[in-house]
Amino acid sequence: MKYLITALSLVFAVTTSSCQESVNKKMIANSDAPKVVVLAFQKKYPKESDPDFQTDSHGYWEAHFKKKGEKYRADFHADGRWIETENSIKVSELPQVIQDKINTTYAFYEISEVEHVMSASKGEFYDVEFKQKGKNKDIEFRKDGTVIE
Repeated sequence: MKYLITALSLVFAVTTSSCQESVNKKMIANSDAPKVVVLAFQKKYPKESDPDFQTDSHGYWEAHFKKKGEKYRADFHADGRWIETENSIKVSELPQVIQDKINTTYAFYEISEVEHVMSASKGEFYDVEFKQKGKNKDIEFRKDGTVIE
């Protein structure tokens, strides 16, 4: 019985590995992104198998994908280094301390977008975009409500 379980485990591991390799090759073949960027994405998000890649105005590679029904965007340098991952959230999903700060300090602005961001250089933060004439104003908050300058 032990040998049967061991043999089945080995077959399962080989099959799983072969399937993942097949997904990896297909994703690389179907993408305009450099292979190193696709592989970096796969390493960072191994369970995500269908990202859409495009370049942004800075020349970074953006991987657009869904996770549990929510839209995410992960940015990478052309050499595969991860920059950040963000997803849009509702104002009500902001930590209460940030909501309180917005209600007292930025109440005169209308919010146009809120994002939760994980960044290689800044760590975790919340990016709140306020409408204003001309270019909208972005303010980045730490979880504790402090503003990132």
